Amino acid sequence: MTVYFIGAGPGDPELITVKGQRLIHSCPVIIYAGSLVPTAVLEGHRAEQVINSAELHLEQIIEVIKAAHLSGQDVARVHSGDPGLYGAIGEQIRCLRELDIPFEIIPGVTATSACAALLGVELTLPDVSQSVILTRYADKTAMPAGEELASLAQHGTTMAIHLGVNHLQKIVGELLPHYGADCPIAVVHRATWPDQDWVVGTLEDIAEKVQAKGFRRTALILVGRVLGNDVFSESSLYRAGHAHLYRP
Repeated sequence: MTVYFIGAGPGDPELITVKGQRLIHSCPVIIYAGSLVPTAVLEGHRAEQVINSAELHLEQIIEVIKAAHLSGQDVARVHSGDPGLYGAIGEQIRCLRELDIPFEIIPGVTATSACAALLGVELTLPDVSQSVILTRYADKTAMPAGEELASLAQHGTTMAIHLGVNHLQKIVGELLPHYGADCPIAVVHRATWPDQDWVVGTLEDIAEKVQAKGFRRTALILVGRVLGNDVFSESSLYRAGHAHLYRP
């Protein structure tokens, strides 16, 4: 018996991995994050139990897993995006280790990747940004020392900010001294879902544009000079005259 933490991707049912889909189709017990995972991801399953974890607290989820373990039934624990990023799987894994219940993590497409694809951009461009910071806005859960948004912004690199659209004005205020008012920024609402929408602007005007759209939740903020930037060097990999193992 194994608990499979499966990344369902950002929303589009076709953006789940082949392995993740296979496990959903074969596991007799499915626990899925119904507030963020569309039911279309579960199509084709033959599970005896399908449970929406949005209605449960941690202890109830673990009780379901314990019962499956006693029955020798594999569990598909389906999370949105990639379960290793803001998936709240750490606390579940801690419980499973205490109970000596085997588990495996199946990666998924992240919201950041989906937003970059939607915007038609590469998040790492030579001479512009070679790093991506994935972070969140400190609201109910405080950030560890040194991970405050203003501290991270000092790097000036591409940044993806989760759970922050309702605090956009404060976020812009912390980013401005490090990125500049003309720095491109995008806010993407429900990337890859049927009702996906987005807006692109600068730190100077993005708050007004987002207010006009009415985005309130389930939105990702991307900021950095890679957005809409066509002035950068070509990579060495495909540069004529650059030799490597496959192109002497």
